[in-house]
Amino acid sequence: MAKGKELEFTKENLKARFVQTAHILWGRDLNEITSEEVYETIAQTVKQYITENWIKTNKSYMEHEVKQVYYFSVEFLLGRLLNTNLINLGLKEILQDVLKDLGLDMEKYFEEEPDAGLGNGGLGRLAACFIDSMAALGLPGHGCSIRYQYGLFEQKIIKGNQVEIPDNWLKNGFIWEYRKPDKSIDVQFNGNVYMRPKEDGSLEAVHENYMVVMAVPYDVPIVGYKNNTVNTLRLWNAEVTRDFSDYGMLTPEQLQARNDYRHFVEGITKYLYPDDSSYDGRRMRLIQEYFFVSAGVQSIVRHYLKTGMQMEDFANRIAIHINDTHPAVAVAELMRVLLDVAHMGWEEAWDITTHTIAYTNHTIMPEALETWPIDMFQSLLPRIYMIVEEINRRFLEDVRQCYPGDEQRVRAMSILQDGQVHMARLAIVGGHSVNGVAKIHSEILKADTLHEFYEYTPEKFNNKTNGITHRRWLIGANPELAKRIDSAISTKWRKKPEYLQALQEFAKDKPFLSDLAKIKQIRKRALAHYVKAHNNLKIDPASIFDIQVKRIHSYKRQLMNILHIMYQYDRLKKDAAFSMLPTTYFFGGKAAPGYYIAKETVRLINTVAKKINEDKAVNKTLQVVFIENFGVSIGEIVYPAADVSEQISTASKEASGTGNMKFMMNGAITLGTLDGANVEICEAVGSEHCVIFGLKAPEVLRYYATGAYSAWDEYNTDSQVRLVVDQLTDGTYGDFRSLYNYLLKSNDEFFILKDFSDYCRAHEKIEAHYQDRISWMTSSAINIANSGRFSSDRTITEYAKDIWKVTPILIP
Repeated sequence: MAKGKELEFTKENLKARFVQTAHILWGRDLNEITSEEVYETIAQTVKQYITENWIKTNKSYMEHEVKQVYYFSVEFLLGRLLNTNLINLGLKEILQDVLKDLGLDMEKYFEEEPDAGLGNGGLGRLAACFIDSMAALGLPGHGCSIRYQYGLFEQKIIKGNQVEIPDNWLKNGFIWEYRKPDKSIDVQFNGNVYMRPKEDGSLEAVHENYMVVMAVPYDVPIVGYKNNTVNTLRLWNAEVTRDFSDYGMLTPEQLQARNDYRHFVEGITKYLYPDDSSYDGRRMRLIQEYFFVSAGVQSIVRHYLKTGMQMEDFANRIAIHINDTHPAVAVAELMRVLLDVAHMGWEEAWDITTHTIAYTNHTIMPEALETWPIDMFQSLLPRIYMIVEEINRRFLEDVRQCYPGDEQRVRAMSILQDGQVHMARLAIVGGHSVNGVAKIHSEILKADTLHEFYEYTPEKFNNKTNGITHRRWLIGANPELAKRIDSAISTKWRKKPEYLQALQEFAKDKPFLSDLAKIKQIRKRALAHYVKAHNNLKIDPASIFDIQVKRIHSYKRQLMNILHIMYQYDRLKKDAAFSMLPTTYFFGGKAAPGYYIAKETVRLINTVAKKINEDKAVNKTLQVVFIENFGVSIGEIVYPAADVSEQISTASKEASGTGNMKFMMNGAITLGTLDGANVEICEAVGSEHCVIFGLKAPEVLRYYATGAYSAWDEYNTDSQVRLVVDQLTDGTYGDFRSLYNYLLKSNDEFFILKDFSDYCRAHEKIEAHYQDRISWMTSSAINIANSGRFSSDRTITEYAKDIWKVTPILIP
């Protein structure tokens, strides 16, 4: 009874807050406000509950002087926050009832919120999952990034081609952010630097004639799951300096200089990933990276000093984590602040820096490890370059002492080499931990990509397999499945996702499997409804939903997928003996604007889709859908609907992948190579509950080392390969000589033709398995049961224990 009264009081309190907030915001009655205004009223009401806990959380961290983590990432792909915040606050059901009483359907208003344009793909979504998990686990951890005015781009498919238009996600503002101009930071670029002797004989750096850009923070609260914790994602916006408005008596030249300055400053945070095909575009990326890193590091140190704690204890109170190489300049920036602002000696500053900073590597491909031309770096960041030079000089002295006479090793480890600043090397040298993001990825880093560094400091290297937040990707995206799991094993898994393992007991329970199948159909109908609304295409929810959604890239091999579909279509048309289960193939993802082969792959997918979907002789059996402008919110519709999860990257190329985990958590069966986290997914569920094909990583690496692979040999000896490759140029689908030449004349760099026949056989295995409905649903249940280990809560618990040395804080 008491609990019921408390709930009713909460409901009445929430209703009163909502109505009052609507009146204050709009000055009109509820029945007069628009859908967008209803959304904003809901969000503003929810923010009132969030800010109460936010204030308490920050106060608790200050009072207890706890160690705090700052996670630096150039991307945070948040998705919509309203539904997530309601779930994490425990307010969703109550607010739904409140709005229902007022004649409003809450679900309708979620779509009023734009996806925040703060990221592109896996890197940014991982960062978003990680800060969600930090808050959910009660860990004092915050994000640091850039407040981009425009996202990567909004993808439109016009006549089969990808067309990029600006993603103006901030046109109506971002309701969850709080501007904090009083916490602004000055960031310095350009100028000249020299060392000047002081009276005591030591040297100090003098930086003259520099340009100042003001970094203004916009803070976004990150809400923990039913634990009162609210951490912070700080996004930095570039603005002109405070005295800019004082024009006075300026000459035309001075006015022009001021306008040029404004244009430069406003460009810094305008776009996510400026086009790096030109020198100016590359330079702008470097400016962006230093801008947010410098602002973040300075802000951390300033806040730390305000607490009254001693700088000598900094590394015991602060952890800075570098997500990939984009924020690697944090090593030199922290050194700059400790040397030039805190006036520490080099050895003390270096000891603090190397015990504060840790680095996550996200790529196996050496060519993808970020580098900058020395002349660009030095002119833009003269003091930072001076510090990097000294770091490198001291480091190479140590390397030469350890490996005398081995100059080849010295070159392989030098931060400054061949006219380039190697950022991954800086991150490794300047930190205490280097982790990969899947077991196979971490082993390849140690054995190949970063082998010399691993031999030199093996104690730094460790693995932290990626994870995803089950709160968004299961509780939020698939509420019917979440409730059915509750009824089977209790709600304990919602806070501790490892308890999903208890579903193993239901893997052969026919009523449970029947319910899983019904829920899958609900989700498939939701995706079919989306496709009808956005693609004007009617698809069959009873068909197999085979889905590949990820950034379009040659190593992810969307091209192999569509070639296989072309092969199936050809057989349906020409082979009367051939039959297949009705299947709908889905693709989604963006190609970088300057990545020609990726954009040609998108064009091929859409060309093939149009031909097949318009062919009445086959379109009851085979259909192809390209999901335009794929992102987080669309993903919440797509992942729960999948029967088959396509994870077909070339073995050794995908560091981890997280889409594979989202599909698995929603009961899809993995069809993939032994690459990235696929290896661990297969180990978790057993080989009978996934389908693996293709070359293994050692075989791929051996082909690269020996140069023994010949695409022409595959073409000449495999009739299936020859059939689909010829169709790229014989007029079946138009002219795709670009892809024909890429596969044959450029020797098929990611082994699409080598793996093609095995990939065809893997699809046959999938189809045979799918026909046995009980067996298929058993595999689905086992995938869900074993997905808890791929929760980002597990990943972040490992980071906290092994790397950051932080513990949860209870917020009253």
